[in-house]
Amino acid sequence: MAGVFGVVAYGLGTLIAFLVVAGLIILFIKDITQKKHTVLRNYPIIGHLRYWLEELGEYFRQYFFMNDREEMPFNRATRGWVYRLAKDEGGVIGFGSTNNQGEPGSIVFVNAPYPVLEEDRLPTPPVTIGEGYCKQPFAARSVVNISGMSFGAISEPAVRALSRGAARAECWMDTGEGGLSPFHLEGNCDVIMQVGTANYGIRDGDGKFSLERARELATLPQVKAFEIKLSQGAKPGKGGVLPASKVTEQIARIRGIPPYEDSISPNRHRDIASADQLLDKIALLRDATGKPVGVKTAVGGWQFINELAEAINRRGLDCAPDFVAIDGGEGGSGAAPQALMDHMALSITEALPRVVDALIESGLRNRIRVIASGKLVTSARAAWALCAGADFVNSARGFMFALGCIQALRCHQNTCPTGVATHNPRLQRGLVVEEKFIRVANYAINMNKEIDMIAHSCGCRHARELRREHVRIVQAAGQSVAFNILYPYPQPGAKVRAS
Repeated sequence: MAGVFGVVAYGLGTLIAFLVVAGLIILFIKDITQKKHTVLRNYPIIGHLRYWLEELGEYFRQYFFMNDREEMPFNRATRGWVYRLAKDEGGVIGFGSTNNQGEPGSIVFVNAPYPVLEEDRLPTPPVTIGEGYCKQPFAARSVVNISGMSFGAISEPAVRALSRGAARAECWMDTGEGGLSPFHLEGNCDVIMQVGTANYGIRDGDGKFSLERARELATLPQVKAFEIKLSQGAKPGKGGVLPASKVTEQIARIRGIPPYEDSISPNRHRDIASADQLLDKIALLRDATGKPVGVKTAVGGWQFINELAEAINRRGLDCAPDFVAIDGGEGGSGAAPQALMDHMALSITEALPRVVDALIESGLRNRIRVIASGKLVTSARAAWALCAGADFVNSARGFMFALGCIQALRCHQNTCPTGVATHNPRLQRGLVVEEKFIRVANYAINMNKEIDMIAHSCGCRHARELRREHVRIVQAAGQSVAFNILYPYPQPGAKVRAS
């Protein structure tokens, strides 16, 4: 019997060896005769190693070759910071920082010689959006909130975990342009309904904006405000793109589009081509719903915000947006063309203070709340945004990390290994909602706590007392300059008086 098995094994081994050799011969012939790839034509078979290593290189570099502060878009130190907050492990390290405080652009907070004692600290107060200008203003309790990520771009369990986590942390959740799904409502959290350029989830049969649908959405107690998205930091000037493989029947039904076809948004709202038309749309939506209405946009210069401010002052404060969400050019939870991702729109570090200054000069700062987003995933960056003049901070990728994202850079391929940005049931299985929603909540809660900690160290009783004089920015020579020197506070209402 042993002899028979030996003969079978020998024959099987010979067959396998023959198939391998035959396969290599076929591959050799295919490589040297094809005309598309020079490397394979000159180096058949072994040339495939080049493409294999190129494909896997970005993943190897992350773990083996780059130090903690080198990687982009988020380095290992930053991701580790977020993971610790999400796991409620505390943001404590030992033996010194690996952050190079002499690097241009680094943030240095100005510690007070006599920081605020624990018994003198005050809770960070909520800020009301739309008070005095709409029937149902929204009292927002958390400084840190969940930025727009569409159901479709991210998975069902991801949306469910974010909704439940937001409810526990008492922060809001932006729907993104993909519309409102049942999973956004599952946790009973505060929701901001985004109105994208394709009107997903708020459109009629012809794809046009539906005021009737807006009224229906406004009756839901979870929907606290509406946000008209002009553009986003990942791809200013281009609409969202959801590949056909991710447009399931369920997602198509929520968006109001055909299933299994590429979902491509127009690059702007067809009914908004000027500041006056934007204000008309804001007033129309606010009057119909009774809810606050704001605008989300990336900023490429000062023309937009100046023209908007001039139009508001000409028409009256009733026409103003209740909030403006400024998305920096470094934003990017969604897939986008590299030319736009790399080179379009100003960074949040420049856009935010300039927008705030324009609102102050126009006498509109007290009327319009300001939300900042764009790689503000750590408490230090969020605290800087408050110093610059923001009322709130939105984060998308920070909460993706809280869900378990490992920065695999496959968000647009439907192959996300952590189940965050895929509709593959096998991959979604790894994202356990009952576990991840707690991490989402922990991240938001601990971010708010650390922002308060920075404020107390600066001598402020709570985070909303942070001002530009509380932070310094390192310059090219390695020396820091006070932020209020780089961006001096303008004279309130100066432009209104000048006109």
